[in-house]
Amino acid sequence: MSIEDILREEDAGVYKTLLESTRAIPWKIDWATLRFAYIGPQIEELLGWAPQSWQTVQDWADRMHPEDREWVFNFCVSQSQAGIDHEADYRALRKDGEFVWIRDVVHVVRNPDGTPNALIGFMFDISERKRTEERLLDMQRELEELSFKDGLTGVANRRRFDLVMEREWRQAQADRQPLSVVVLDIDYFKQYNDHYGHLEGDECLKRVAAALSGIVRGPRDLLCRFGGEEFVLLMPDADAATAMALGWRCLDLVDKALIPHAGAGDGKRLTLSAGVNTLVPAEGDDILPFIALADRRLYMAKERGRARVVAEGGVPA
Repeated sequence: MSIEDILREEDAGVYKTLLESTRAIPWKIDWATLRFAYIGPQIEELLGWAPQSWQTVQDWADRMHPEDREWVFNFCVSQSQAGIDHEADYRALRKDGEFVWIRDVVHVVRNPDGTPNALIGFMFDISERKRTEERLLDMQRELEELSFKDGLTGVANRRRFDLVMEREWRQAQADRQPLSVVVLDIDYFKQYNDHYGHLEGDECLKRVAAALSGIVRGPRDLLCRFGGEEFVLLMPDADAATAMALGWRCLDLVDKALIPHAGAGDGKRLTLSAGVNTLVPAEGDDILPFIALADRRLYMAKERGRARVVAEGGVPA
């Protein structure tokens, strides 16, 4: 053996030692046979599978989460065929049945004519990174949810209402279905605050919100605090008769909550007034006038004695 051969063997040994002492897992696949020419011994510590059990590309694919397998396999094959270096994140199956998040970074070794000769890459354990990302996403979702809630009552806020209203308006236009709103306002709420104080006023708003929460028919209905002592109920696919009945049901729910209101007179209970509007939105119709009409009907209910619902045509229901 020549000195050059000895030096080459020594260099190869050094490189192998370096590769196998890293946390990354080196590997090589021969493109012609799609067989593993090499995989680092670190694979056994990470996934539990012995290096000699990694024979073909099929072993790699089989040890992948079923939800990731097809897209990762197709992506890596197409990129490799095109001679493009690439990387993919996926869940790899441990021998004990658990899954570990892996990032595979792949370099395509090409023949002189540009066709793939071999794939050389590194596997990295990114499970902790993925857990951190998931925690951040959970926090982001929680903050987003909080941003859509009224901080006092816990029901949806005006911001949430505006977003949902715009979406449901477009849907009602497309489906040519009715959309209804009930605008609700606590009667004599200023007098309530004057009599009991603002802290009790806040508690009152919470009790009203809790009582009204029972009106929601399903996931598309939305109850929100519109501002001050005003609440709005949005009801997709509710016709005028249904909306009017639900308006009265709102008043009944608050009446049954038995919230005293001495500021409105001895023996009095807290009441609501409501304005209702229903429309099958057509092209050219606008949201603001639609809500404004329900609001005007609410104030008609106030003018006509309170504790009542004014619906279509402005006639007390």
